[in-house]
Amino acid sequence: MNYVVPIAIGSVAFVLLLGLANMLRNGSPNRSQTLMRWRVILQFIAIILIMTAIWLKGG
Repeated sequence: MNYVVPIAIGSVAFVLLLGLANMLRNGSPNRSQTLMRWRVILQFIAIILIMTAIWLKGG
């Protein structure tokens, strides 16, 4: 779990930055929307993983 949580957080940040970069350079609105949907999904997964890591460590 020590490696999974930072990877999950990093993936959320990466997709967020991709979405912001797409919006700043006036990219496709559909691509921005898709990236932001992926960000929400990855945030949900990251929260589940963080909560699981806390629970496994005895919290």
